[in-house]
Amino acid sequence: MSQVFIQPFQFPDLKTEQPLYIKREDLVHPIISGNKFWKLKYNLQKAKELQKTTLVTFGGAMSNHIVATAAAGKENNFKTIGIIRGEEIQNKWKDNLSLQEAYSLGMNFYFVPRKEYRLKERSKYIQEILKTIHNYYLVPEGGTNLLAVKGVSELLTEETKKFDIITTAVGTGGTISGLSVGALPHQHIIGFPALKNAQFLVKEILKLTEKENFNLNLAYHFGGYAKITLELIEFINDFYLLNHIPLDPVYTGKMMFGLREMLRKGEIPSQKKVLAIHTGGLQGIKEMNKLLTKKNIKNIII
Repeated sequence: MSQVFIQPFQFPDLKTEQPLYIKREDLVHPIISGNKFWKLKYNLQKAKELQKTTLVTFGGAMSNHIVATAAAGKENNFKTIGIIRGEEIQNKWKDNLSLQEAYSLGMNFYFVPRKEYRLKERSKYIQEILKTIHNYYLVPEGGTNLLAVKGVSELLTEETKKFDIITTAVGTGGTISGLSVGALPHQHIIGFPALKNAQFLVKEILKLTEKENFNLNLAYHFGGYAKITLELIEFINDFYLLNHIPLDPVYTGKMMFGLREMLRKGEIPSQKKVLAIHTGGLQGIKEMNKLLTKKNIKNIII
């Protein structure tokens, strides 16, 4: 486990005297980084208690969670299986850098039709797959469950008590739920979903936390999950050149862009101390850059 620290940062094209800090959870582990480290912590402990031998989980072809689960399985002597969204990937997955990495860490895959994937374990198709796997522990998509929330709540420490506003990227809702649970009474959590039309996540989050100390800003998804624009790429690169902090284009880059715009518009009071959570996910940059190169678009600086 690497050192995790809190450091000040500045935004490109925004002058402010407001205290801005980022918690570098991307440094917690070289592969199981950011929120994935905390989401898997107690799930791994539970799998060991139950004497399971295999971790099974769900994800897309560019999923940070798939890679993190493969790495966690290898470190903790579990076999790992990924149920991957989209059977069209089956014959070309070896061209995908994220799946290549997961495979190199010992993960095997099942590629399932998207309509079946949407149903997850309720799908009869997927149930038949699960019946063939011996002694497995099921980790939900994105790692999100009550055990994940318990882990993420520990991300907030003595050092984070002085902050008033805490921001995070949002995927399945597990990270913001954990931050909500771990937050002190004076702290408010702002989540920036990577998904389009993500208002439904509020209900999902409230299943995992009893607190209403959070809100979602739905304006900065850039077209939806894994969708990016030249404006976002330029922001991520400018932020890196200014602060020497890499941001991923699917989650943290969008969150930081949204935070800058909220500050620019005066939507966060200037006296509030702001802490952004870097949730990792940097391994996905290489795969994104492959796609950008094919489209003759500038790459993200790594």
